[in-house]
Amino acid sequence: MNLGNVHNVYFVGVGGIGMSALARYFIAAGKNVSGYDKTPSEITRALQDLGVEVHFEDTLAAIDKKYLNSETTLIVYTPAIPEKNKQLTHFKTNGFNVLKRSQVLGLITENTVCLAVAGTHGKTTTTSILGHLLAECHVELTAFLGGISENYNSNLILKGQKVSVVEADEFDRSFLTLSPDLACITSMDADHLDIYGEASELEKSFVEFSKRLKPQGTLFVKKGLPLKGITYAIDEDADYVATNIRIENGSYVFDVKTPKQNIENVLFNLPGRHNLSNALIALAMAVEFGCAPYSLVSALASYKGVKRRFTYQIKTDEFVFIDDYAHHPEEINAVHQAVREMYPDDSVLVIFQPHLFSRTKDFIDEFAKSLSQFDEILLLDIYPARELPIEGVTSEWLLSKITNPNKGLIQKSEIVSKVQESNAKVVMTLGAGDIGAEVKNIKEKLSIAS
Repeated sequence: MNLGNVHNVYFVGVGGIGMSALARYFIAAGKNVSGYDKTPSEITRALQDLGVEVHFEDTLAAIDKKYLNSETTLIVYTPAIPEKNKQLTHFKTNGFNVLKRSQVLGLITENTVCLAVAGTHGKTTTTSILGHLLAECHVELTAFLGGISENYNSNLILKGQKVSVVEADEFDRSFLTLSPDLACITSMDADHLDIYGEASELEKSFVEFSKRLKPQGTLFVKKGLPLKGITYAIDEDADYVATNIRIENGSYVFDVKTPKQNIENVLFNLPGRHNLSNALIALAMAVEFGCAPYSLVSALASYKGVKRRFTYQIKTDEFVFIDDYAHHPEEINAVHQAVREMYPDDSVLVIFQPHLFSRTKDFIDEFAKSLSQFDEILLLDIYPARELPIEGVTSEWLLSKITNPNKGLIQKSEIVSKVQESNAKVVMTLGAGDIGAEVKNIKEKLSIAS
């Protein structure tokens, strides 16, 4: 399909973080862009500010007539949209070009030098670091991000068309539409078992992705993963290694051993060994792409992070409020490591909103173990997203498995009062559901109270 012949692009599920990045891309390309989503959000409001017509009723009547011309309109949808969606059903049965988000990414990137970031954890941060590094090195690139970059206040970095940087998403095997020149795999922990059934099937999809590289392509893998490629690691033997790690003024300073040279005194401002690993692989990919190491050191020092990835909302000597997207046990472990490294002597209260009934069911014991590490634990109800309830799978069940006795169940309306009742110096909100929409209100009320 030739995207140059497309005049109108209609998004079913335009409020998704990846979908909205594509919407921004097509706006910049001069296309007419419109879309549907279930509920208003900061993302949909930002698109409306750019002139995108967004509506929230699943009816054909809500769609402008120009998007109902099958010859000039491309329909883009996310697999998270239910099959019974009326608009999507109409488009599929009436001769429209209907493509998944991942298929559109494949079309956009196929004639570019494509750098892809895959892995069950770390994709968004790694992709945003890599996009920022290349942008600061004046590479003509477009980077599609799965989160809002603090540096660009956007999920799209648009600096040219020669190079593309993308998240290679394993959900629904979406990453198999890509053919990268350089790719990395950060992790292969079991997840999305509602899609894959077994962890072994998920691993097979990563192996298949590794074979999608172009003939002269380069694969990077975190050391320990069962794949061959350029390896990277923290403080252990690999092709790229972060060594001599220390914390200075709340930031990491470290050296990088590469196959050809050592890069010394690299500054990185995000906390947590998981983020350090993300920075290392982004540096490695940028070095292999051809960026000068001294330029990369300067660029990394100016990287500010991604919203909802260990984002400080309040940071004073007396009280700290951090928000994070963590929704898998390994991600919660990583957040715990980071907060303990930054605040080793302080009590930490975590407020967690489980995401998906299936994920909660599949990893119930792992969730309980990871959450039990915090000093206090409060659980919200499970956020269903695309799923229907599963009998017996509740936050009460998860709470019963948490071994730390300082625990409880709360509603969103109780968050502020429960925080005020706690003696914890550090408070964290975690989850991939709508808990993120509560953060602004929590921050405002806690700031007023303090």
